[in-house]
Amino acid sequence: MTDSLPQPEFNPAKPNGGNPDVENVNLQYQGLEFHYIYLMLMSFLVWLIIPGIGILYSGLARRKSALALLFQSLAVMGVVCFQWMFWGYSLAYSRTAGPFIGNMDNFGLKNVMSAPSPGSAFLPEIVFCLYQMLFCAVTVQLVIGGSFERGRILPSMIFAFCWATIVYCPIACWTWNANGWLFNLPSLDFAGGGPVHIASGWSALAYALVLGKRLPKGDAIHGKAHNPTLVFIGTVFIWFGWFGFNGGSALNGTMRSMLAAFNTNTAASFGVLGWTLVDYVRTKGHFSVVGACSGAIAGLVGITPAAGFVSPWLAALIGFLTGAICALCGSIDKLLRIDEGMDVFKLHGIGGMVGSFLTGLFAQSWLYDLDGMGPYDGLGAMDGVGVQVGRQLAEIVAISAYSFGVSCVLLYGLKFLPGMHLRVSEEVEMVGLDRDQFLDEQIGDWSLVQMVQGGTSITPAQQSNPPKPSTIMTQHGTRQYSSVLRTQRITTERSSSRIKQRS
Repeated sequence: MTDSLPQPEFNPAKPNGGNPDVENVNLQYQGLEFHYIYLMLMSFLVWLIIPGIGILYSGLARRKSALALLFQSLAVMGVVCFQWMFWGYSLAYSRTAGPFIGNMDNFGLKNVMSAPSPGSAFLPEIVFCLYQMLFCAVTVQLVIGGSFERGRILPSMIFAFCWATIVYCPIACWTWNANGWLFNLPSLDFAGGGPVHIASGWSALAYALVLGKRLPKGDAIHGKAHNPTLVFIGTVFIWFGWFGFNGGSALNGTMRSMLAAFNTNTAASFGVLGWTLVDYVRTKGHFSVVGACSGAIAGLVGITPAAGFVSPWLAALIGFLTGAICALCGSIDKLLRIDEGMDVFKLHGIGGMVGSFLTGLFAQSWLYDLDGMGPYDGLGAMDGVGVQVGRQLAEIVAISAYSFGVSCVLLYGLKFLPGMHLRVSEEVEMVGLDRDQFLDEQIGDWSLVQMVQGGTSITPAQQSNPPKPSTIMTQHGTRQYSSVLRTQRITTERSSSRIKQRS
């Protein structure tokens, strides 16, 4: 089974696809334009995941540090875009890469333009490069979630560049480059169960481990989302963007891509059911918006490696099981004694491992054949290839160990580098990252964290020019600071009560 139109072929004599001054470089794709147009649309959808994660994270964090997470969603995009154009794409996808990492053949995007891409002959390489860059950006932003509420922004951006280079790019090369060792094992990873989710989950755990627990340690409020509405909106952006994340990973516009998109929605929907069921039983009849959102994300994570390999009902099973299993791991932070409050490890690390394992069980070649370029050999245990489960376990172990170990080494190296302070001071952490790291921007009403001196109300001058966090903490101390918050809250409640009585 082949397309009626001939596939474009890479010509080593024209590594950039040809000279547009003397030839029409579009002719090689004539009649096949819908493939790269489809992938461009999928790229635009994937981009929405980036602000979606920022909104989700800011809703999960406490208000005093929510702005930092919104900012980092854009900052990560800037850093990764530079890294990818500089050498990231070449390290992951150069055609002459080794089994573990690429080379500098495409350094600075050299020759990355109109030639058929290494991922699919239907795509100009510049389209493939953009699509894969957004995968890298999404993954790095997930990792940054391990630093929330106590990680300084500038060091996190330096870490983002380094992590994309020495963790993400090698793992992407292993998994998706035709020369990669996992690609040739082969392990099955349709859209990033390993390079995106397992790697980000374990790396975020490493980030949280190196930074240490938030202050005050063990405070119950650490587990409370400050704004479930933002969590919901962020999840909607992520769910919508995931149609591009999975729906484009066949790298063509065939029926297999349509199946992957359908499976994406199915798994997310059943992930909501799996998580909600566990919550309902555990809380004896109560529901949670944040829990439902977590279930949707768990379902999306679980189906990522399997989206183009399984039928819709198997996608539903994968989504439900991943949502339920991740929900049952609710106490994993306490078990590990690591304060990873964004649940990146629980949702992406554990969810990615579950999804990868289930892919080895349920993958079937007849669904792979939907791209019209088969027939292919059997894939998973349901096709009689039981050894595929072992291959998936090899992928899980290798990516988990590499991402966690290398991330720890990188973070400890940055931590002890002179002048590179990964974590904010205790006084800044108590007041919040937003007051310390940003200019005059804020979320909500900051009057509750401004000091009352001598038991009097805050003057207009004090409101317009509030004291710095260091001034607050050194003059009054943490205990006095907490007392002020209580005083302000009581004053606000009494004022509201008097207004109601008058009306």
